[in-house]
Amino acid sequence: MSETTTQHTVPAPGTGTEREERPEPAGYPGAAQAAAAMTAHLPQRDERESDSGRPRQADILRAIGETGYRFVRCDQTIYAVAVDGGPVARPIRAKGGGGGTGSLRQCLIREYIRSTGRTPSQAALADAMASLEAIAMESPSQDIFLRVAADPVDKWTTWLDLGRNDGVSVCIEPGSWSVLAPDPVDGPLWRRSRLLREMPIPDHPPGGWKRGIELLRQVLPMSTESYPMAVAWLLAALRPNMPRPVAYLTGEQGTGKSTGGRMMLRLVDGIDAHLRSVPKTEDDLAVTTAAGWCLALDNLSGIPMWLSDFLSRVVTGDALTKRELYSDDDVVVLLYQRPVLLTGIDVGALQGDLAERMMPIQLEPITSRQRRTERHLWDTYGKAHPEILGGLLDLAALVWQKIPEAADKLAERPRMADWAELLWALDEVTGWHTLTTYTGVQEALIDDVIDGDPVATAVLRWARSHPSPWTWEGPAARLLDLLDAPASPDKDWPRTPAVLSSRLVRAAPALRRRGVDVRKLQRTKTGRPLRISTEPGTPTG
Repeated sequence: MSETTTQHTVPAPGTGTEREERPEPAGYPGAAQAAAAMTAHLPQRDERESDSGRPRQADILRAIGETGYRFVRCDQTIYAVAVDGGPVARPIRAKGGGGGTGSLRQCLIREYIRSTGRTPSQAALADAMASLEAIAMESPSQDIFLRVAADPVDKWTTWLDLGRNDGVSVCIEPGSWSVLAPDPVDGPLWRRSRLLREMPIPDHPPGGWKRGIELLRQVLPMSTESYPMAVAWLLAALRPNMPRPVAYLTGEQGTGKSTGGRMMLRLVDGIDAHLRSVPKTEDDLAVTTAAGWCLALDNLSGIPMWLSDFLSRVVTGDALTKRELYSDDDVVVLLYQRPVLLTGIDVGALQGDLAERMMPIQLEPITSRQRRTERHLWDTYGKAHPEILGGLLDLAALVWQKIPEAADKLAERPRMADWAELLWALDEVTGWHTLTTYTGVQEALIDDVIDGDPVATAVLRWARSHPSPWTWEGPAARLLDLLDAPASPDKDWPRTPAVLSSRLVRAAPALRRRGVDVRKLQRTKTGRPLRISTEPGTPTG
């Protein structure tokens, strides 16, 4: 860990007197002196100097890059890190400028103008960038992180990037947290995108974590049971490489779902972070997901199959491979595992995979006496933001301290075991019952999955009509005849045995939670039969 560092600059341009003596070209002698100072240790080459004996623009730019920056590779992408700057990795050429930090190309132009008072030519820039990229091919490999990172030495310590140009971050250790700049060599390196927003410097609230969490409670209109779940999701968003449930803010019209979602999002993703609508294609959504820390979608009225599958993969980690633009034989790989936040009144029927990763958060109706103007609400939130964030960090440090004990204390775990351990640690610190609440919510969602799937409903009803224990084996075609199809079958009802078999595989986890086991047996000469059985004690009806 190191103190905050200052940004590297090249030597100052020549004095005003020199410029008056040589008005043309303005500032060039100063640039020649700066380049000579920076390249004095390099071997002299004939091609470096022009007929006048002055260094070429391309060589000055290359010298600025070589002396002012070091290069690292991550996922086959090259980044530049200022030698005397913060722990921020800049892309080489990105037009977006690395989310306000600037690309290396932009930094070279800036330093050249500051040193010479002139603008470099595009040809010189192209030559310098090509040379630097060739030099960077042999650069060492180092991980680059977006917003949250694990400490390279202590696995129980995490870092939170505040999105500042100086790289100042939050180090969350078991039992405490501090604001400082990571060491650019030994600590985490941050990358920035246009979706990454700056966060305020957190304050230590005078009342500890209880004070900060209470301030958040005053502006979020959540039910008493749901509020601890929202806090748990925010804590999980501060831990890297962790599967987290999809936070789904729901409630009737006028309960402040979008406002509540933005408040939660801005605590972990910056003061200007915003909710987004669902893009039209999965590729577009994957690109925006990889570019930001949290994926927050607003006002969903339904979740189509492709989006359900996509969200399920985002929670546990996924990658998108696409052909690189303007190339025929190269690809771009986008990796992401992100916290996901959704808002909506009713998203309709849920697929089983997504339901096992969902965490509904119920918002309470806002009475006319409680309702406040948007300006007053956000003014209150803005003033309390540093203390709310500080309270959340106070709680995170205590939870981080308890998490190592969870592995031996938890007898059972839901599908996302890391999440269950965090809930157990949170309950130990606060005295809440988040793990029990989450388990109950999951059970309720299983019923929603079955109720929203006509195949699962029909199989459950048919299996429960027989005395338990009971077993049936046979082909999918026979099962399709035995099941009670809806009176008016729609597109959701399978019309072929193959479709029925596929639908049963999706519904099997939910049915198993209700005592009905569905499995595919070994393939025979006549096909691959199914086996459906009920366990002793399964209710009949």
